[in-house]
Formats: sequence, structure tokens, C-alpha cells
Amino acid sequence: MSLTSPLRVAVLGANGRMGRAVVRLAHAAGMHVVCAIATDGEGRDAGELAGIGTLGTIVGMDPRAIESSGAHVLIDFSAPAALAQAAPICAGAGIALVSGTTGLGESAKRALENASATCAVLWEPNMSVGVHVLASLVGQAMTALGSSFDVEVVEVHHRAKVDAPSGTAIRLGDVVKSARNAHYVYGREGRPGARQTDEVGMHAVRGGDVVGDHTVFFLGDGERLELTHRASNRDVFAHGAVRAATWLARRPAGRYELADMLSGERGEIRPLRRSRN
Repeated sequence: MSLTSPLRVAVLGANGRMGRAVVRLAHAAGMHVVCAIATDGEGRDAGELAGIGTLGTIVGMDPRAIESSGAHVLIDFSAPAALAQAAPICAGAGIALVSGTTGLGESAKRALENASATCAVLWEPNMSVGVHVLASLVGQAMTALGSSFDVEVVEVHHRAKVDAPSGTAIRLGDVVKSARNAHYVYGREGRPGARQTDEVGMHAVRGGDVVGDHTVFFLGDGERLELTHRASNRDVFAHGAVRAATWLARRPAGRYELADMLSGERGEIRPLRRSRN
């Protein structure tokens, strides 16, 4: 791909709220949306579906169209099953893959890992740059506070979110688990007994139209620290995915994280990830 040519983007989940935002923001960034795959809206123009007028790209329902679209990168905000189907298509065509789909099962995880052997793959449960700053701060807090503070993670999302806890909450909890020998406790009820030192509490709240709030509580004797990220607009995730697509389209095959992109933009060198749980 020429470094000066407009990036050609395919969008999986183009009819969803995130997919429509990706189409809109990719077009605004000067990218060419050359393929749009959705579960409904077949035959409509992807630009009209996104509210930005005609783009000339007609929405389809068959992900095999990605292969012949000429796309440099696929941006996915769909469902685990759709992602599992699209990943080998990207791998076969050498199309980079950026995915923000959450709630992945083993099939989708394997599909991403297998695809990374022949194309660049970046999967993140939260494409917000601010969330990754939060994760870094959680790690710093764990080092500074030590093991005497109990840690609980609380996430709040809209009533329509189908998976719980959120992938972002798990990512934040994993930062804690990597710093101490701990296990997750998903909510509490009845008489679970006194809280143990090796617990990481994980709590999911659902309701209204909340885009996404995540708070990590550090609870000590006589004091507590709360680190919070709140997303007030879904565009923050779409912006991150579009930014990641620009960076990933020029990367060799392998597994990447948003942190790799951020460090790469700063000129730092990070190792290529070949596997990820």
C-alpha cells in the first residue's frame, strides 16, 4: 500500500451505532469506505445509513465481500460470531483487522489468533485512549499502594449491553491480577463471608443509555482511592478505531494492542505480540 494513497476501509457491523460512527468518522478523516457489512439495511448506501449522505458503497450482508473489496483494513464492531467468520477472510486476503467487539468466546479468540499469522490484528475491548491511560494509572497505584488495599472494579453500561462484565472491566481487573495472586469475585449475595485479600471484586451495572463508566476502587484502612473513566459519547471509541486502522494498515502480521500504537506513535519500540489470552 502506498503511504500516500487514501486508506481503503471495510466496516463490519455497519448498521450498528458504532459501525455508523466508524463510517462517518472514517469518511471525515479522508478514508474511502469501500465495503460495509451489516445484519440489516441491505441495499442501502453506507453513507446514508451513517447520516452523511451518499458514499456509493452499498451495504451487504455477506462478509465474503470483504475479500474482493480492495480494503486495506477492516474495522469491526459487530458480534463474536460475525468476527469469527470475518477473521479468516481478512487473513486470506492480507487485510489488517481492527476489532472492538466484546464478549468473545473461544471460537472468535482462535480466529483472531489464527488470522494474526498472515495479517495484522488489533483487538481491544475499549478503543478509548483515556481508558488505556486509566489502565496505566491502575498499574502505578498497585505498585505504590501495595497489598494492603482491597481492589474492586465497577462498570456501568446501557441497558442493551449483552455481555457482563465489560471487556474493559476485565482488562482493568487483569492489571490488578498481574500485580498480585488474586481471583475474580463476580458480585456478592447471601452470606459470602468476609472479603479475602486475594479477591478482585467485579461488578456490572446496567441501565439507561450510559455509554460506559469504569471505576477502580482501592480501599484501605481510613482512606480510599477511586480512579474513574467516563465515556459520554460513542465517538470516542470510533475515533480510536479509525486512528488504530491508520496505524495498523502499515504493520506486518501479528497481534497488536492499542498500547502498541500509542508507543509506536511516540517513536518507542515494543515487541510484536504473537499470542494473547
